[in-house]
Amino acid sequence: MNPFEELQAFSAVVETGSFTAAAERLDIAKSAVSRRVTALEERLGVQLLRRTTRKLNLTETGRELYERGARLLSDLDEIESVVSQQHGEVSGVLRVALPLSFGVSQMCAPIAQFSERHPRVRFDLDLNDRRIDLVEEGVDLAIRISHLPDSSLVARKLFDVRTVICGAPAYFERRGMPQTPADLLEHDCLVYGNLADPARWVYSDATGKRLRVDVPRAMTATSGDFLCAAASRGLGIAMQPTFIVGKAIARGDLVPILTDYQWPVTPAYAVYPATRHLSSRVRKLIDFLADYFSGDLPWDQDCEVC
Repeated sequence: MNPFEELQAFSAVVETGSFTAAAERLDIAKSAVSRRVTALEERLGVQLLRRTTRKLNLTETGRELYERGARLLSDLDEIESVVSQQHGEVSGVLRVALPLSFGVSQMCAPIAQFSERHPRVRFDLDLNDRRIDLVEEGVDLAIRISHLPDSSLVARKLFDVRTVICGAPAYFERRGMPQTPADLLEHDCLVYGNLADPARWVYSDATGKRLRVDVPRAMTATSGDFLCAAASRGLGIAMQPTFIVGKAIARGDLVPILTDYQWPVTPAYAVYPATRHLSSRVRKLIDFLADYFSGDLPWDQDCEVC
């Protein structure tokens, strides 16, 4: 059996977490993946995976082989990509992790444009708000909207994500419009549950002084899109990124308030593992996204808060 195919199958099982998912990625039968991994273990005379009915676990030897093998496969993939690029094209699979709401609402257009320029590149997208391990899960690139902690990842800033406080006109007609952040204490607030302290809304006043208000929770949800819809239906006041609420504000479904105060601004980065070779397709995608998101962002224009 081909040692390259054995290593490729083993790496796919590790990265996807199952033989079924690995077979889908490689576009071969699940039985073929199993045979290749078994053949690799028999040829090396070691156990690489501990198989249970619920999950797969790497042995220490398996982890070492995966880390070395992943670099080898990446290098080979890069060589093929470089050769293809010399003939005018990049190719291969781009595994990209995206925040759910941002990915759904804002990333389809740039990915479509990139695909038109580079038709031999295929995308494998993970749209999820969980923080994944890029190396362990075999992800080439992730978009992260956060203040990044120190890590072994390399980051390139793409843009700033602005936040607004907003509610529906009908809600303000019924309950009145807050004039200061302290007035939020008398209102129904819709909070995003994935934050460390969801009900603590931080802001800066005209002097730049950093302040906070602990708002009452009328609703907690882990989806910004749901909170936008709830606010549009008059259920309360939300603090949300402009890329989520921008269109609702442009339509008049939501009205930004307390705009004399500075609400959180969070950088968005393209992050990727610090490998020896950054593949040309990943580099091209990062450069493309940096250019695509440069200048005035359309969702900020919708909100008129630039």
